[in-house]
Amino acid sequence: MQYLLLIYRNEAELSKMTPADRQAMSAEYGTYTQAIVQSGHFKAGDGLQPTSTATTVRVRDGKTMTTDGPFAETREQLGGYYLVEAKDLDTAIGLAARIPGAREGSIEIRPVMIYNK
Repeated sequence: MQYLLLIYRNEAELSKMTPADRQAMSAEYGTYTQAIVQSGHFKAGDGLQPTSTATTVRVRDGKTMTTDGPFAETREQLGGYYLVEAKDLDTAIGLAARIPGAREGSIEIRPVMIYNK
């Protein structure tokens, strides 16, 4: 089964990090990514640009409306994701718990809906 591991973090705290701290965090993510690639769990994953680059789209009464930024104001913002293959939720939880961002932010685990082809 595939699971999407959504990485939430506080962007304001991230912007306060020193270049050395950012480099260390990046190295930690690189190590984690290589580990799940080698274990066969990795399907896809990337970090996201800050929420200031986001655009929210809504269609109401046939009209497309756009808003700069994310839809909701929250303390944590979606910062990246991993798409993994895991035999069950417990395995996905184990993978999510090892994501470096889990220590200061949160990781949301969502099963991927598979449509019949």
